[in-house]
Amino acid sequence: MFERPQGGNRAIIVHLNLHQGAEGEVLQEFEELAASAGATTVAIIQGTRSAPDAKYFVGSGKAEEIRDLAAALEVDLILVNHALSPAQERNLERLIERRVLDRTGLILDIFAQRARSHEGKLQVELAQLTHLSTRLVRGWTHLERQKGGIGLRGPGETQLETDRRLIGDRIKQLNSRLEKVRQQRQQSRRGRRRAEQPTVALVGYTNAGKSTLFNTLTDDHSYAADQLFATLDPTLRRLPLPGGGHLVVADTVGFIHNLPHDLVESFRSTLIETREADLLLHIIDISDEHYRDKIVQVNSVLAEIGAAEVPQLLVFNKIDRLESWEPSLESAGGERIYLSAVTGVGVDQLLAKLVKRFCHWQQLQISLPPAAAKLRAQFYAEANVLTEHFDESGRALLTLRIDPQRLLQLQQQHPEIWEELTITLLPEVI
Repeated sequence: MFERPQGGNRAIIVHLNLHQGAEGEVLQEFEELAASAGATTVAIIQGTRSAPDAKYFVGSGKAEEIRDLAAALEVDLILVNHALSPAQERNLERLIERRVLDRTGLILDIFAQRARSHEGKLQVELAQLTHLSTRLVRGWTHLERQKGGIGLRGPGETQLETDRRLIGDRIKQLNSRLEKVRQQRQQSRRGRRRAEQPTVALVGYTNAGKSTLFNTLTDDHSYAADQLFATLDPTLRRLPLPGGGHLVVADTVGFIHNLPHDLVESFRSTLIETREADLLLHIIDISDEHYRDKIVQVNSVLAEIGAAEVPQLLVFNKIDRLESWEPSLESAGGERIYLSAVTGVGVDQLLAKLVKRFCHWQQLQISLPPAAAKLRAQFYAEANVLTEHFDESGRALLTLRIDPQRLLQLQQQHPEIWEELTITLLPEVI
């Protein structure tokens, strides 16, 4: 049994054509992932199968071909553009005697490099440990032996069992810490809603230009680069709107083909900003010939995290890269804006859309009877209550700002008490 090498970045990429469509695009994307992780690709091996091989995924003949090429080129690791089972990964490592990393492991490595915030590091570690917990029986035979030596003889627990138990304990600790983060974020969202601050989340495929547009809108200097997963940690900034009013813009992690399930689970506390947003700006790289397929991929992840019902505005970015384009020929549905986040062309139209959508809160004066305590609590939770006074009869006189649509929903929820209210529309309209 070999001892797995710990360093080196010379890699062979392995891609198997399983007749799933868009194979060339997926392979190119994986090459970009490898480069983002810091690997130097020295060779690419491709093959075609109707179904993965149970033992090696690629088949025994192809696995031997990879072994021979790895030895000849003196590579350090094998990057497989598929999700491997623990057994397949272990079998390949035993045969090739090189580190083997599947698609999930490579993306996790990139996320580990990019995490900067405390929350991001917790989320990445949780995803890595969840992924590692099924892969402890790799190339190290000492993990399967009982601990020995003076002071280490005991109940007969193997090193492998000890590591699994320690990983399980650490996963529980991380989940506990992330739960506190979720609660803090929930409190922040409630505060923004009470302060009449709508939230707009930027979503889209990785490298579609979300961070560049975020910087253009907010005049921020967040890191943006022409690479996959340049942004990992979520960033929130206040965006003043033309003519008054403001909202909060959230820049989120980009999506990708077959985003690992462990990552989706671990990053729920971050992605919940997407689910709780008032509007999603779905950023699309219109210069990418496969952008329609990527729209489907993004919507699939949004559905997985429960954000499929959040209203979307399609933002077709990078029009500066096209010699000519015809908006009427685009087949994607929904509202849309065409712009260039780099040159600023079309950004004014986007801001005008946001003003039209969000700058319509009404300022009201409402007189509530004492029996409307529940409705009063909802006003405090979901509107911006400016002042409150009580008269001699115990009626509460509230001055507040609220979305007219939400006011109508509250009326439908409390029809029995609505007739007892006195509502006055004040001249200011937000």
